[in-house]
Amino acid sequence: MSIEFWLQLAVVLTCIGVGGRFGGVGLGAAGGLGVCILVLGFGLQPASPPITVLLIIIAVIACTSVLQGAGGLDFLVRVAEKLLRKKPSAITFLGPLISSMFVVFCGTSYVAFAVYPVIAEVAAEAKIRPERPMSMAVIASGIAITASPMSAATAGMIATLSMYGVSFFQILAVSMPAFVIGTLCGCAFVYKRGAELENDPEFQRRVASGEYQMLHEDEAVMAERAEYKPTKTVKLSVLLFGLGVATVILFGTFKSLLPSWDIDGKTVVLSTPMLIQMVMLACALFIIIFAKVPSDKFASGSVFRSGLIGVVGVFGISWMTGTFFNAYQPFFETTFEGMVESAPMMFGLILFCFSAVIFSPSATVSALMPLGAAMGIPPALLVALYPATCGDFIVPGAGQIGCVSFDRTGTTKLGTYVVNHSYILPGFVMVISAVTAGYFISKIVF
Repeated sequence: MSIEFWLQLAVVLTCIGVGGRFGGVGLGAAGGLGVCILVLGFGLQPASPPITVLLIIIAVIACTSVLQGAGGLDFLVRVAEKLLRKKPSAITFLGPLISSMFVVFCGTSYVAFAVYPVIAEVAAEAKIRPERPMSMAVIASGIAITASPMSAATAGMIATLSMYGVSFFQILAVSMPAFVIGTLCGCAFVYKRGAELENDPEFQRRVASGEYQMLHEDEAVMAERAEYKPTKTVKLSVLLFGLGVATVILFGTFKSLLPSWDIDGKTVVLSTPMLIQMVMLACALFIIIFAKVPSDKFASGSVFRSGLIGVVGVFGISWMTGTFFNAYQPFFETTFEGMVESAPMMFGLILFCFSAVIFSPSATVSALMPLGAAMGIPPALLVALYPATCGDFIVPGAGQIGCVSFDRTGTTKLGTYVVNHSYILPGFVMVISAVTAGYFISKIVF
């Protein structure tokens, strides 16, 4: 390859590295800079931005934000807390499963953040090492986006693979059970991990020094929890959101229900990405009207802010990588042709490493899945490799750091060398288990 190729590759990698340090808007801005250099500096033809993916993300964010404004997410948190406190001895399994179900339902891992403190305290009260459920809860909630029909990453998968005849149902039929199997394997791995809480040196030190004391809720807090009764409009908002998700899955699964048109002698069926966009926007309006959501609540919640930050990240980084890969697509197809035939699973390692650098599964899907499909990797294998896009746990992010502070016993750690933290091994176990399960399930589904 010419020197220009290596210079352009250096630009892409540098922008990814710099943007990855800031994440979100910084990642998108770095991608935008990369596009400027590649197009204006080297004269490459700019690729089309991932408009379809971005529109799906925006539609889902709008609906989820309205749900939050209606109080629906708060209601779900209350339900989760009640379930966790009902069976504290099973917190190592229930914690990750319940927190990740939030993500599957809403499509964003940020909603699980409200459940983490509850998991930490329930585990400590049950004298179970909090590191066990906490580490897996963070990992499972992060990877749960691969099982969510509403996540930005799944939107990218649909946009990429729908043109290869892959249906919404096929993606979920592989990713959902693979996620559950991966979560259970991860929970089993951490079930007896580390010393028991009462024998942990750090916990003993904190107890002896008075740093740790059991939280005894006062009567006011207990009374507030007991008296909380969600209004009908709150419950209705959750129901409407659930119906919206069910509608997308129903029409996305049974294509015969979708309208079609004859265009230039060809029958064109409504695409799944468009289906998601229109249904979620309509669902948002129904929630606004029937749940009587105040207008100032539409965009004031954390989901809206974090979602738009993610949109910017996906926009910039996907545009840059698309521009670079499109310019050298014949080269990549020829170079990796042998890998596709002899070791296609190696593409999963590429996905994992890429996501570990840019801290975004959705951006990884948008940037690399189209390349994998163009290289000839079977769609079934790409769906099986979907969990490999969740390597963003390698370097601790907001969720991992926050959970360390939530665990007042000191058992959940970040480690001295950054990557030797409490989440690293559960993360590897879950990703490998989910990909392996997805591989065998895809043989049945496809």
